[in-house]
Amino acid sequence: MARVVRFHEHGGPEVLRIEDIDIPRPGRGEIQIRVKALGLNRGEASIRAGTYIETPPLPSRLGLEAAGIVETVGEGVDGFAPGDAVSVVPPISMVRYPAYGELATFPAGHIVRHPPSLGWEAAAAVWMQYLTAYGALIDIAKLHKEDIVVVTAASSSVGLAAIQVANMVGATTIAVTRTSAKRQALLELGAAHVVVSAEDLEARLKEITGPQGARVVFDAVGGPIFEPLTAAMSRGGILIEYGGLSHEPTPFPLSVVLAKTLTLRGYLVHEITGDPARLEAAKAFILDGLVSGSLKPVIARTFAFDQIVEAHRFLESNEQFGKIVVTV
Repeated sequence: MARVVRFHEHGGPEVLRIEDIDIPRPGRGEIQIRVKALGLNRGEASIRAGTYIETPPLPSRLGLEAAGIVETVGEGVDGFAPGDAVSVVPPISMVRYPAYGELATFPAGHIVRHPPSLGWEAAAAVWMQYLTAYGALIDIAKLHKEDIVVVTAASSSVGLAAIQVANMVGATTIAVTRTSAKRQALLELGAAHVVVSAEDLEARLKEITGPQGARVVFDAVGGPIFEPLTAAMSRGGILIEYGGLSHEPTPFPLSVVLAKTLTLRGYLVHEITGDPARLEAAKAFILDGLVSGSLKPVIARTFAFDQIVEAHRFLESNEQFGKIVVTV
């Protein structure tokens, strides 16, 4: 028996329950870990609320990221042994491979030995944010040092990861945030410029980028922000959309897209995690950054496992700067 988090109905954070259930041994090609820390993601709030891309049978478990100690190694798995300290690359299905629990099982290909310098909390905060940022900026956009990149929702864990990834390759980052409250923290993290979205966004972006414009936009918001973002892009630029935080309709800026021959592209991190070759390249890039110190997970707040409801409430508050972590 092990304690896990489940929900029996869709709803707010209060539907989450901690329950004792039997956890099967790992199957062939799988590894079971004793979880020490969990990294929280917006997708987990969405699946709990019934708005996620995956529809679970109820009751359902959830969770995408964890770090811990290898408990049991399934048949056909080489290179890992009980006692190894590892972290988890988020699987495609959190219903099939849920992380929220004292024990969690994952495909062996999603288990990584993280650098010894990382504690459990930081290790649980690595893979979703950096894989998402790497896949968009490096794998797809081929970001380089001459580029200007605009990052919206900049104080989220993925936004902060994007700033760090862009800095690794020498690009200039413009962080877009809802209010000025997080301006100084974003500058200290490495953003070259910070723009508040409530300002005249198009004018501010054009003031910073000049006639060059921003070749890359990494957006998690959608909605009305689309028009000023594309207006400030360079000819031939690419806007990568990885979220939909805005509840307003997203306009298609047809005349700007045609005039500037822009690429507007939807993106899910599963493009990287589902492709072994691309995933290995991403792991190498991220591990190099972690070892060198160029990539440093930012922890917004840590909760105990018994506080999972409170942790989800904070996740939905939009008050966090960085990653929310739950210790087990």
